[in-house]
Amino acid sequence: MTITQPDLSVFETVESEVRSYCRGWPTVFDRAVGSRMYDEDGHEYLDFFAGAGSLNYGHNNPVLKRALIDYLERDGVTHGLDMSTTAKRTFLEAFQNLLLRPRDLPYKVMFPGPTGTNAVESALKLARKVKGREAIVSFTNAFHGMSLGSLAVTGNAFKRAGAGIPLVHGTPMPFDNYFDGTVEDFLWFERLLEDQGSGLNKPAAVIVETVQGEGGINVARPEWLRALSELCERQDMLLIVDDIQMGCGRTGAFFSFEEAGITPDIVTVSKSISGYGLPMSLCLFKPELDIWEPGEHNGTFRGNNPAFVTATAALETYWADGSAMEKQTRKRGEQVEQAMISITEENLADVKEYRGRGLVWGLEFHDKSRAGKVAKRAFELGLLIETSGPESEVVKLLPALTITPEELDEGLTTLARAVRETA
Repeated sequence: MTITQPDLSVFETVESEVRSYCRGWPTVFDRAVGSRMYDEDGHEYLDFFAGAGSLNYGHNNPVLKRALIDYLERDGVTHGLDMSTTAKRTFLEAFQNLLLRPRDLPYKVMFPGPTGTNAVESALKLARKVKGREAIVSFTNAFHGMSLGSLAVTGNAFKRAGAGIPLVHGTPMPFDNYFDGTVEDFLWFERLLEDQGSGLNKPAAVIVETVQGEGGINVARPEWLRALSELCERQDMLLIVDDIQMGCGRTGAFFSFEEAGITPDIVTVSKSISGYGLPMSLCLFKPELDIWEPGEHNGTFRGNNPAFVTATAALETYWADGSAMEKQTRKRGEQVEQAMISITEENLADVKEYRGRGLVWGLEFHDKSRAGKVAKRAFELGLLIETSGPESEVVKLLPALTITPEELDEGLTTLARAVRETA
């Protein structure tokens, strides 16, 4: 692909230095359809990024777009704070009937604000309010958001440093397989909890991702998650599952914790819950935890009604028929895994490990700088992929769930070429 130098001057002179994704993809994107993006010069890119997991149903999904246009054209309410609206009622009914009831999940639904970190902040606040304790336990290499409460339970040193103040009341514990299977699960954690001299304040809750996306695609085993759930119950701690990136079908089932057979006390959901990339997040919790006073946690942009509309359309289109979407995602995941095996066999000395579930996968190299080089070469070849991990050492694949087998094969072939050409 030949890429002409785009005019990036206004971004470089006016926009803050904090911008990041655009540095790895130095072009100006103009439109997007399905799993394809196009820049101003008409160059086509296959998207294995999907808005960092916010576009599970692809760009400008036609069913969702039609629902949104129809709603706007009839002058449906756009901004409504937490007022009752037709769009909100329709979404809540669909969410209850298509997701919660079939899974026997009892959750109340809270709209804490438009972003994932809003959901995490509300979850932490609620856990502390319910238990009357301050401490929260998180896990090594966790990522839960960029606001201060979320950063306090995030592992990445670079992101934590950006806070500018001490991040308190959070204690990290080893994530699954942190010691490569040499230490019994939760041995250290439970011993600290039971030792009156450990210095660990009794936690209100534990927050965990079933697959650590930003942390390097670290996949927790179902049995590890079950043991964690049992530990929380024994020790009177709430279990919070952060399903912001791995929920909405990313790992196969709608909620990523379903495979483990657990029912967390609190669940945070965002990214693809709107289905269309519109800002929206949820905090779900068991009814007995709903001890909020009216207005005790609020915000101007809790009621994004256009997001309710596209979210409802996504649920009715992709989740009304039971397990069809889940089966499709697992099948696509098997396709990715076969490609990962081939890439590993071809580059046996270079690849350290591949890992993933559903349609989230990571490829790690012994040379930690290699992932960035692969992502750069992939962009030059017309494929959008990002890196993850504490040192950006993992190539991260996050294609739309609606990607076709042919598009997936095309992207995986390009990835294999990018790996080969950066050796």
